[in-house]
Amino acid sequence: MSCKISAIVAVCDDWGIGHNGGMVVANSLDMRHFVHATTGHAVIMGRRTLESFPGGRPLKNRRNIVLTRDPFFRRQGVEVAHDVAHALELVADEDEAWVIGGAQIYRQFLPYCQEAEVTKNHCIRVADAYFPNLDEDPAWELASQSDLATVSRGEGDEGVSFCFATYKRRQQG
Repeated sequence: MSCKISAIVAVCDDWGIGHNGGMVVANSLDMRHFVHATTGHAVIMGRRTLESFPGGRPLKNRRNIVLTRDPFFRRQGVEVAHDVAHALELVADEDEAWVIGGAQIYRQFLPYCQEAEVTKNHCIRVADAYFPNLDEDPAWELASQSDLATVSRGEGDEGVSFCFATYKRRQQG
């Protein structure tokens, strides 16, 4: 497989990512980062993540692949995979594919990811979905991190500080 598989996620300090099917922090700079990274590439997500998008519609300018156990699931503009192996087959000829959630999908695909782009929102929010804590996982190392920024008025949850971090899978050796 020549496709680079990466995860992209926004987390809180406790690695919480979602609550009741929605994101726990509103941050328009994170959304711009997400759009910039994923546009023109394949995105892999679960059915509930797709349904959380406006109108339940697939993301524009991306190849949308939904992993679901529902054998009858169909949606215009979406390719359906029923297991991880099938999803990986679908993206095998892509240059890059992004795993975009939710929590269960991240856990299933993280072993295949070479990188993870993590927006670290420095706050704790009520969450019922979590991303694995890469700081505590010996298979991952922090490769780079941006300077701290703060969400401004009109850009989401005002006053929340955040940074963009890139994690890379450690080389086996």
